[in-house]
Amino acid sequence: MEAFWVRERYKVVRVIRVEEHYACVQAVDILDREVRSCLLNLYEGPWLKEQLAGFDRLKGCPDFLEMFLEKGSLVTVFEDREGTGIDQVFYLGDRHSWRERLDYAGQLMDQALNLADLPAPVSCAAMLSDNVLVDGKSGRLRLRFQVLPMEGMCPRELVYLVADQLRKLLRPRFGAPREELELLEELDRRDLPGVVQLYALWRERRDGIQAAYEDLEGRNPVSRLFRQAGAYLKWRSGRRRRGAWKS
Repeated sequence: MEAFWVRERYKVVRVIRVEEHYACVQAVDILDREVRSCLLNLYEGPWLKEQLAGFDRLKGCPDFLEMFLEKGSLVTVFEDREGTGIDQVFYLGDRHSWRERLDYAGQLMDQALNLADLPAPVSCAAMLSDNVLVDGKSGRLRLRFQVLPMEGMCPRELVYLVADQLRKLLRPRFGAPREELELLEELDRRDLPGVVQLYALWRERRDGIQAAYEDLEGRNPVSRLFRQAGAYLKWRSGRRRRGAWKS
């Protein structure tokens, strides 16, 4: 297979996604001393002008490398990120400890806050499940900027996407303290205007959730069980009363 080059600098090594008027590829930068891998988003047709209008605000994004026009296509270049998609790491029945969950939740919210000033089409795409990557060896959560074109993106949509990912990390389950379940309930009830307000809510509740877990650890097994059961049954009862329970 003949090598595919972009701007005689980026050698494409893998095609990640191809749709009408859009493609995302993994490439290596031959002019980089370390020959690092990078991610190229290519737009044409109706998506070109729309993406071009927002990418001038990407200078504050540390993963953004450059943008240029190449043979009628707009090309944006980002640092490549490795890891496993969040849905393959955090799922119903997984065995992660509460400390791991809170640590990854904190990293997710820090990443979300970094997206606040980016164009909504870019920030929302970065928060899709395929782009929220977990590296189990290093314990790092990173975002990949495979910026799939999507219509109707706005700051409020980013809040919904971040909240969905947070629910995967702090999944409602027996054993979670009341403070954590209340945070998840608040995510369902409150209509937050932006990710900054969502981050503020997380910071407000984070220490209380950690303290509640530490309190559970310090209890004897019987006391812990009663405490966990009470919190979970109260949460289920509240869900039923509000008509939010699905079974």
